[in-house]
Amino acid sequence: MNEQARQAPTRDVATLLEALPYIREFHRKTVVIKYGGAAMEDEALREEFARDVVLLKYVGLNPIVVHGGGPDITSYMERLGLPVEFVGGLRVSDQSTVEVAKMVLVGKVNKEIVLRVNRHGQPAIGLCGDDGSLFRVSRRSGPEGQDIGYVGRIEKVNVDVLGHVASDYIPVIASVGADREGNSYNVNADEAAGAVARALRAYKVIFLTDVTGWLRDPSDPESLIAQATDDQVRGALEAQEGGMRPKLAACVEAIDGGVSSAHIIDGRIPHSLLLELFTDAGIGTKIVAGA
Repeated sequence: MNEQARQAPTRDVATLLEALPYIREFHRKTVVIKYGGAAMEDEALREEFARDVVLLKYVGLNPIVVHGGGPDITSYMERLGLPVEFVGGLRVSDQSTVEVAKMVLVGKVNKEIVLRVNRHGQPAIGLCGDDGSLFRVSRRSGPEGQDIGYVGRIEKVNVDVLGHVASDYIPVIASVGADREGNSYNVNADEAAGAVARALRAYKVIFLTDVTGWLRDPSDPESLIAQATDDQVRGALEAQEGGMRPKLAACVEAIDGGVSSAHIIDGRIPHSLLLELFTDAGIGTKIVAGA
């Protein structure tokens, strides 16, 4: 046996020992995971994400998955000849857009995630904002007051529904909802994850994305901000563009609601969820409450 082969088991044991204090710390804690980006599009990453979520459940955490499905929605809209437009990272949504979003998110993407998690050894249940009145939403405007159509802001999360489901299953939530009058709305998945984490007072909320984290310079992947306070994020929100803006706003909402930390991590990295939770170095950006 060569030296490299002899050292491999030792490295594996060291990795397990490094994870042990985090597993102990997170035992029975709720972790909300916003699932999106490349982690949803690449077949190998989809399988690894499902295994990672199942592992979290097996070691005693209570994972709750909130997902979007932007590329799939865009693909179906283009096939149907519907216009695709974003304002401040939010999809402009008329009634036809909402209809397509519900069809894609609830009928396709949600069930694919549920089936994959089930296959890897833990029972999952798919939900959307309509189920058990999980989300009550109201119509919202764009970042500068623009009319962006049937895009909803979550006013209330029915935590009783999630409490019943999460005790035995892994909830997988599609980000759509309805108002008091029964009108359906598209809900940004980042905002939905932040609202769920806040309502549950989750221990952590984690956002999987397609960049290394929050960058000082969006054009420079080496300009990662490893840690920031909610006050620092709040002060920088106006300058943010595209999809990072709703992610950072959701982090602030979650921290303000009592969540201990919010994380923005690179979902293109295999097992990024486990690396962030169970290693000393972690990856991505961690946001905590200011002093």
